[in-house]
Amino acid sequence: MATNEVTLSTYKFYMNGEWKESQSGQTIDIMSPYLYETIGKVQAITKEEVDDAIWSAHDAQKEWAKTSLQQRASYLNKWADELVSRQEEIADTIMREVGKSYKDANNEVLRTADFIRYTIEEALHMHGESMRGDSFPGGSKSKVAIVERIPIGVVLAISPFNYPVNLAAAKIAPALMAGNAVIFKPATQGAISGTKMIEALDEAGLPKGLVALVTGKGSVIGDYLVEHKGMNMISFTGGTNTGVQLAKKATMIPLVLELGGKDPGIVCEDADLKEAAKQIVSGAFSYSGQRCTAIKRVLVHEKVADELVGLVKEEVEKLTVGSPEEGSMIVPLIDNRSADFIQILIADALGKGAEVVIGNKREHNLIYPTLLDHVTEDMRVAWEEPFGPVLPIIRVSSEDEAVQIANASEYGLQASIFTKDVNRAFRISGKLEVGSVQINGRTERGPDHFPFIGIKGSGMGVQGIRKSIESMTREKVTVLNLAE
Repeated sequence: MATNEVTLSTYKFYMNGEWKESQSGQTIDIMSPYLYETIGKVQAITKEEVDDAIWSAHDAQKEWAKTSLQQRASYLNKWADELVSRQEEIADTIMREVGKSYKDANNEVLRTADFIRYTIEEALHMHGESMRGDSFPGGSKSKVAIVERIPIGVVLAISPFNYPVNLAAAKIAPALMAGNAVIFKPATQGAISGTKMIEALDEAGLPKGLVALVTGKGSVIGDYLVEHKGMNMISFTGGTNTGVQLAKKATMIPLVLELGGKDPGIVCEDADLKEAAKQIVSGAFSYSGQRCTAIKRVLVHEKVADELVGLVKEEVEKLTVGSPEEGSMIVPLIDNRSADFIQILIADALGKGAEVVIGNKREHNLIYPTLLDHVTEDMRVAWEEPFGPVLPIIRVSSEDEAVQIANASEYGLQASIFTKDVNRAFRISGKLEVGSVQINGRTERGPDHFPFIGIKGSGMGVQGIRKSIESMTREKVTVLNLAE
């Protein structure tokens, strides 16, 4: 699929409606996680260029805020259409850059177009409200409040490597429909895919300066962007450690943080074990487990643990392993450091008595799907997020023990409960300290209009299309004082 011309491309950054080379004269090599070669270079921009992008965005935002929702919608509809027309090119880029199968990469592009279109419709149907003064005791009919949502200003959108188009557009589209300008900083591994997405947006003819694509070294522009006085809101998806540092630096700026997780799959003794095994394996191993919402540990009742482990092993044996170009579910991880970390977790568990049911094999940065049984609470893999294809099985004696272990985590993203008893499902759900609970299904993001919530170390704020638009606006109240 790849051509030499594409492989050797040096991509420009985007500012003021123009594609530019950085004054730094420096670029960053982007290595493919499975081709093991440089597939392109992105600009390493300067702080001065960051300044120019931000202040240009402020100028453009003032005019954009005056445009009608229908005008904004027309630009974003063109963007969605352009993404679809370029889906093969963009999907191929995603595959080569982050190692996702071509089918999954193509689905990501189409899902992104759907996300943009739904965002448009949601924004068109969001209305303000009015409030009568006399609805409060002692209030007066002469006072009427008009409550409207207005743009927050310039939004800094920082996206992760694993969904380099979808999770970027999930920030950019709501921000634009809400009347904001956007400074988009993609993950370095994912920056070419992000560039392709912005090329599609540029084709939509968006007003100059409204969206900037900034690429560069975190050591040079990372903190500078976060601490910049020109930022009015930050939406970040990435690791918890980075998110915590970002929150410390972004003083008095509204934040939405989508961070890590250690999502448990809780399997009760009355569960449909075959279905649970299928959902668990799909949830744990899709895209090699490089998903914040992946099932990252199984808490199973000891009465059915042996049977479940056997069924999970059967499902793992069916997984395809290899190159994303072959459509494999288990693909090389994003880099060698990620693979090293997973091997450390596995070694720690084995040293403390865990057993390998299947897996624990490595080729370069490809980790074969690994199932660990008899994992206990003193093992790191019981608590730390691997972001890779390793699944620990923790045996419990009761639902209370499962809840206790689930809630002891520093994370609180999602959880799955597998049971045939709906009353039990809701009882356990009510005790879990997570943003979302899936009953008899795998943990996952979406549908994209559902609220998406992380608590504790998994984030702050709420996403989901309507919630994202709300987070990128602020309420303003105008009070009419009428003559009595």
